[in-house]
Amino acid sequence: METFSDYVTYIAEHFRSIWSIELFKSGDNVVRLNQIVIAFIIVIIGGLFAKLLARLIGRKIVSLGHIPKHTAYLIQRTTHYFLLLVVVLVALPVAGIPITIFTVLGGALAIGVGFGAQNLFNNLISGFIILFEQPIRPGDVVEIDSQEGLVEEIGGRRVLIRRTDGANILVPNSHFLEQKVVNWTLDDNLVRGKIEVGVAYGSDAKAVEEILKKLVGEHPRIVKSPLPVILFKSFGDNALLFETLFWAPINRPMDLRIIESELRFEIDSAFKEAGIVIAFPQRDIHFDKMSPLEVSLIRKDK
Repeated sequence: METFSDYVTYIAEHFRSIWSIELFKSGDNVVRLNQIVIAFIIVIIGGLFAKLLARLIGRKIVSLGHIPKHTAYLIQRTTHYFLLLVVVLVALPVAGIPITIFTVLGGALAIGVGFGAQNLFNNLISGFIILFEQPIRPGDVVEIDSQEGLVEEIGGRRVLIRRTDGANILVPNSHFLEQKVVNWTLDDNLVRGKIEVGVAYGSDAKAVEEILKKLVGEHPRIVKSPLPVILFKSFGDNALLFETLFWAPINRPMDLRIIESELRFEIDSAFKEAGIVIAFPQRDIHFDKMSPLEVSLIRKDK
């Protein structure tokens, strides 16, 4: 009569036979299920450890204070990829797969690129170029394909950009090397703003200039160097047109729009106090007729 221990022994023997089952051969090496499972666990745990360690290194570098954030990010990403490579090189022998398999994989990789994997590897290579050349960095305000936003993250295959409306867009890395990209904060975060305003004909142009100069000079977020410029732009159809140019630091795409909006509110209030009328479209109608116009009043009987 079979006992419980017999069942346990029976199950254990079957588990050992399955656990050690031969999957395939790699050269003279036999690759078994238990080797693949252990190697897979090493890759998972090692990948998490690599990500955590790289992140800790990046934070430590930033905390030193004298190294820019974008440089710390570059070191962090490079460390992460290097540790992932080490994990894979450790896991392969555990799985019973010799490292020389890379020579075979290299040929297969070339065939794969030829048959449709171009985009994948193009984006991977572009990611490394972006990390090392740094045409864009996390925190930059960029514009690509008429999309404007803040660079949140540079990944292996794509760049995460947060638009001004809060939406996140994923842009393939290769786009930043193949297409025109406007980086508003590549060298510094100073961006030029512009305010256009038209005042009615007959207004004191010098008074308008002084008001605009005073408002721009007193705004707390507008820098003094480069100096703001007030231009009497032109004599428009309905107004005297003025243009105000200034420089301000931005950290978000919306910053410049907010500053311009604040200036417009201040200009509107200051012009009202000074009695200066902001122009609006108007037309004067002239009748080309020598004799006076005849006007008739017709009374309608009730």
